[in-house]
Amino acid sequence: MYDLYGLLDQVVSCRGNGSRAMTEDRDCPLKTKRLVVGQITICRGCCCGNVERGLPEVPVEWLKSEWRKRGLLKRVQLTIAGCVGPCDVPNVVVITSSSGTQWLGNIDKFDQYRSLVEWAVRCRDAGEMLALPREFREYRISPFRSYHRNLGNA
Repeated sequence: MYDLYGLLDQVVSCRGNGSRAMTEDRDCPLKTKRLVVGQITICRGCCCGNVERGLPEVPVEWLKSEWRKRGLLKRVQLTIAGCVGPCDVPNVVVITSSSGTQWLGNIDKFDQYRSLVEWAVRCRDAGEMLALPREFREYRISPFRSYHRNLGNA
C-alpha cells in the first residue's frame, strides 16, 4: 500500500529522498525569489462557476480584488485556473503548500470564499499554511484513484 501523503510530498515539493524537506541546492537546482507559504488554486474551467449551466458562481473578480487589497499575493499565491477536475464536483479549490495538497469541492456559497480569504490572511500572518477551518471538512475530496483504491472504494 502506498502512503498517499508521502507521495504527494514528493510530487508537490522538491525532495531528495522523500523523507526530508528541501534543504540543499542540489535538491532543487532552479531557484525563485518569491517564496510563498502556499497557493490556492480556484477552478474556473468548463464547469466550475458556469452559471449559464446552472452551476454556482465563483466570485473571481472579488477574490482577485480581496487578494490585492489584503496584500496576500506575495505570501499566499492565488491562481485562477482552467479546469483542474474532477468535473462531476463543481467549484473545486486546490490548496498547495510544502506539506502537501488538499482538494475541496462544492464551494458554492459566497461566505465560503470569504472564509477562504480570511484563512489566507491568517496563514500569511502566521508565515505558514494553517489547518483549514472546520467548516471545510465536509467539502474535502480526493481525485486520485490510488487513494480510493486504498480505502477499498475502487
